[in-house]
Amino acid sequence: MAYPVEPSLTHLSSKILEYGRLAHEYGAAGVPGVWSKLEKQMQEAIELIRNLPVNEVLASKEPDDLKGIQALRSSGPRTMWKAFDSALYKNKLEGALLARFAGCTLGAPVEFWEVEGMKSWAEYIGDSFPPQNYWSKVKTPNHVRYGKSTHQEYTREGMNGVPVDDDLTYTILGLLIAEEHGIHFTTEDVGKSWLKYLPYACTAEEVALNNLKAGKSAMEAADMDNPYCQWIGADIRSDPWAYIAPGLPSKAAEYAYRDAYVSHRRNGIYGEMFFSAAQAAAFVVDHPVEALRIGLTEIPKDCSLYKDIEWALSIGGDIGNYADARKAVNERFDGMSGVHTNNNACLTVFGLMIGGTDVSKVISETVAMGMDNDCTAATAGSIVGAIVGKEGVPPHWYAPFQDKVKTYMIGAEEFRISDIVQRFATVAEKTFHES
Repeated sequence: MAYPVEPSLTHLSSKILEYGRLAHEYGAAGVPGVWSKLEKQMQEAIELIRNLPVNEVLASKEPDDLKGIQALRSSGPRTMWKAFDSALYKNKLEGALLARFAGCTLGAPVEFWEVEGMKSWAEYIGDSFPPQNYWSKVKTPNHVRYGKSTHQEYTREGMNGVPVDDDLTYTILGLLIAEEHGIHFTTEDVGKSWLKYLPYACTAEEVALNNLKAGKSAMEAADMDNPYCQWIGADIRSDPWAYIAPGLPSKAAEYAYRDAYVSHRRNGIYGEMFFSAAQAAAFVVDHPVEALRIGLTEIPKDCSLYKDIEWALSIGGDIGNYADARKAVNERFDGMSGVHTNNNACLTVFGLMIGGTDVSKVISETVAMGMDNDCTAATAGSIVGAIVGKEGVPPHWYAPFQDKVKTYMIGAEEFRISDIVQRFATVAEKTFHES
């Protein structure tokens, strides 16, 4: 949908502040009163917007309850694996994890960079573009991300384990939720684990975490002061639910729903369900497009995300590279936030269609598209990695990991990748026996 023309509120707000400072410097006494009045009017405007009536027809096509969502799905293969093959699963899981870690780590130093900025940086430091290996240099090597890893640790020479990132932290947090609360965990259990392990969060997750800390239930934590409820934050939490329900796209989507509901609504929820189902299918199918089409069967067939993914799949054959992909997304989603679920999901689809079963091409092209490119490349990597298994992931992407991954969780800051694989396998086997 076309967005309304936005007023220049950011520019006006900046001017109001600067004129206020100038007036104060000139000795005016009324600045605080004017600012206070404007602040109150802005709060009133927020409430007016929040109380505008929504399109009820569209709302009926985009329910927030699981039964409502499932009632609006198209037909699909709800169960693909009939039995659990531990050796096959571990090989595919390791491929998914390593490619996910690689895509995220490659994108992290250039997260949200514009395409031309990345291209110019690559030329300046002598790297190829799209990148075929981790960046050789970063602009701020001593800058610390999430209070744990310096930017230097995301370079090919500075890496000593998988450096910290929120995408990867949530992957491991999903494992902890399933281990501690069991495979029948609830959204309330998710909230308990967030309070236990997360020191902070961003956008929709920050809102939900703050509401949880204030005593709100997990079932209502996403409903208060949350304009980010359709952003990408739930989407990036999709993979652990597929890892504990491989070959079970419907079960993976259900797990994803329980997790997403704590922080997101409507297409924010569907993004996590779609990618979790697609990743679960990736343990079975031979090509990413097959997995993506199966993922679509787990979300409402008339929701906006479904239509956007269908669009991406329909034109993907004409998308030759990262530049074509970004141009198409810019045109279709003009005005949408760069961290929304839908536009970034289409970039992920394009990355998988361009790269197919070539892990390096998938993650490098996806990172080169920009926007929330550590998230998109991580998800794309997880899907293709599950399809090709560990042997399909070129060693230069995972050799620097040295079997270690870091998180910013409270009391759970470093893990062995080999241990994570075994622990996911234990939970996944339970899923098959107890579902």
